[in-house]
Amino acid sequence: VFHDDQHGTAIVCLAGLINALKIAKKDIANIKLVCNGAGAAGIACMKLIQVYGAKKENCFICDTHGVIYPGRLKGMNDFKASLANETVTEDTTLEQVCADADVLIGVSAAGGFTEACLKALAPNPVIFAMANPEPEVRPDAAKAIRSDCIIATGRSDFPNQINNVMCFPFLFRATLDCRASQINEAMKMAAAMALAKLAEEPVPDEVKRAF
Repeated sequence: VFHDDQHGTAIVCLAGLINALKIAKKDIANIKLVCNGAGAAGIACMKLIQVYGAKKENCFICDTHGVIYPGRLKGMNDFKASLANETVTEDTTLEQVCADADVLIGVSAAGGFTEACLKALAPNPVIFAMANPEPEVRPDAAKAIRSDCIIATGRSDFPNQINNVMCFPFLFRATLDCRASQINEAMKMAAAMALAKLAEEPVPDEVKRAF
């Protein structure tokens, strides 16, 4: 089953991350990444980002109880456990794990990124605050705390939108056009990379007129 809010969000998140890391001059293989939100969308984002090249030991996913790690008992399930970070051995908060993180992704709730979280991040951090309708932190607030950040949200009225609407229904159209019987991991990766490349192309005049 392809769930747009889950896999579509992951595809667009990765597409945005590919280009944000280029701007920030960071290598996917060397970044520390923190994701706040361990529901369907957060898990899908983390899995696709790791397939692209992020190292599992450098990826930390948090829920309302903090960082997910092996042996944690509170609020766990098999899906969360599959992304448990083995470098963590005790209860750790979001603010604590944000220390020196290069990328902070939010698929959680409004206001989830505190000033302490943002201040703890590494230089030139990438922040994707994708909670809707109110992001984990607004762009103006993030820039006030971290003027060196690249900030994106899920909203179309802020710059740098990261939203599954950019993927759907185009992925379905491509699937139907090539008569594919499934949407697999290779197709999701191809969609993310195509979107990343498209963002670097000149904007057509008809699109400029529409916006």
